[in-house]
Amino acid sequence: MPSRSHELFEAAKRRIPGGVNSPVRAFRSVGGEPFFIESASGCRVRDVDGKEYIDYVGTWGPAILGHAPAVVIEAVREAAGCGLSFGIPNPLEVEMAETICRLVPSVERVRMVNSGTEATMSCIRLARGFTGRDRIIKFEGCYHGHVDSLLVKAGSGALTHGRPDSAGVPAALAALTVALPFNDLDAVAAAFARDGREIAAIIVEPVPANAGLYLPEPGFLEGLRALCDAHDTLLIFDEVMTGFRLAPGGYQELCGVRPDLTALGKVIGGGLPVGAFGGRADIMDHLSPDGPVYQAGTLSGNPLALAAGLAQLRELERRDGWEALEALGAAFEAAVRETISGRPLTFHRIGSMFCLYFTEGPVRNLADALRSDRAAFNRYFHACLDAGVYFAPSQFEAGFLSLGHTADDIAATNRITRAALQE
Repeated sequence: MPSRSHELFEAAKRRIPGGVNSPVRAFRSVGGEPFFIESASGCRVRDVDGKEYIDYVGTWGPAILGHAPAVVIEAVREAAGCGLSFGIPNPLEVEMAETICRLVPSVERVRMVNSGTEATMSCIRLARGFTGRDRIIKFEGCYHGHVDSLLVKAGSGALTHGRPDSAGVPAALAALTVALPFNDLDAVAAAFARDGREIAAIIVEPVPANAGLYLPEPGFLEGLRALCDAHDTLLIFDEVMTGFRLAPGGYQELCGVRPDLTALGKVIGGGLPVGAFGGRADIMDHLSPDGPVYQAGTLSGNPLALAAGLAQLRELERRDGWEALEALGAAFEAAVRETISGRPLTFHRIGSMFCLYFTEGPVRNLADALRSDRAAFNRYFHACLDAGVYFAPSQFEAGFLSLGHTADDIAATNRITRAALQE
């Protein structure tokens, strides 16, 4: 008898391109069909056929407290009782702006949007408007949303589906984007030597998490900051994933490098659609209505999303959440490293983010990540899924821990992954 998930997927394919509303969900990279979720709580999701999974995707990052935390549900319920959307300023916008500026070291002014893509798109437009220049430097494997000028050697779903560039992006626009290897400061210096007077900004995930997860080498981000300063170029950190997850102030708090603009999202929405971008006051003041750079959004500052995000951030601070997540991540890492000892695998973790590469290290950039044995990963993924552990359906995605995970969940996951690696 066909499963309910199969029936839903067949129905979805008749009306939704590929049957999904975001490409990686289609399972094309790993094979098979996606399952459809009926409910989620803590670190577990339950599909429409009644099967339960320990979840390490966490809505691709926002579920830092776990799924459906009571404090967030109650905040949304209370906000909904006052209205779902206004299109007029509301007090939660001010509270969220004050919270972001308090927590993120580089943000003096901030504007809310509805997704990480909107946040990065707005950063790029603002950087070009502020500097009067057109060229952008990005890094291979870094995904900054489906923005035309940034879908050049991108990661995430574009990488998973073997199309790192997208049809529909004008060649003339793509030509304004210079894509360089991550962790290669010499390549960045050479690009500035060639085009320095034309480069408006460097945009970078300070910890790339859309081609798996790899880390900046010592001095790399500091070198980007110095090159930008020397050429009057803006430095943009895309902290949509790392913001409020690795530390209250994101990775920039940990590394001590201060970008000019920062893109944010995920955690600050508590699971509802949200994004934000902010930075130096003199740059942000170029936005309309005060300045000449236009940006707008009907649902920006939505009260439900802001209520959810504020409740989540308050709970993280109340529970010393980042310290707890680091302890949980360290325990998870110890279990994984014991399991993979002696195998040609590479494990990366920072805080509550992780990736297991099916290749021998080191993995320091996209080229290294692409050496991974994707067929071996696919077998591992399905073995884990069958046993009730859900990792991201792609070798090139990060995994996420939450405060909903427990030591027992980690132990159960370790038993399942150990068995999966032996198949």
